[in-house]
Amino acid sequence: MKILVINGVNMNMLGVREQEKYGTMTLKDLEKELYAYSFELGIDIETFQSNFEGAIVEKIHNARNDFDGIIINAGAYTHTSIAIRDAIASVDIPVIEVHITNIYKREEFRHHSYLAPVCTGQISGFGVNSYKLGLKAVVDYLNTNDNE
Repeated sequence: MKILVINGVNMNMLGVREQEKYGTMTLKDLEKELYAYSFELGIDIETFQSNFEGAIVEKIHNARNDFDGIIINAGAYTHTSIAIRDAIASVDIPVIEVHITNIYKREEFRHHSYLAPVCTGQISGFGVNSYKLGLKAVVDYLNTNDNE
């Protein structure tokens, strides 16, 4: 099983930006932790980060050939990008939307996700553990649906 982990706009600034919300873990640290966790789950992962909407769209499009599922934290694009929403809808693989913070406890404009309606599920508010929960969820989802 191979899962793509996509991080969107400003996620490269983890550990630097708004530490009171996002903590001090850098994106590299997060990726190392996710690779270690993927071994525990017995899966392969690939990580990708871009601040460019089109690059994220292309990565999602190409994922349909190489990946069984996607974990995505699109950052602020969650609340603005119909293009990323449409890209997710165009691939026939499960996508789990994750967020470090609870987007529903933040500014009103963050309460709406364009991605959620086309994702298999959404996990938010558990810090970097949101990613681990997302990986576990997509693995369980794939294992359950493979057996039906």
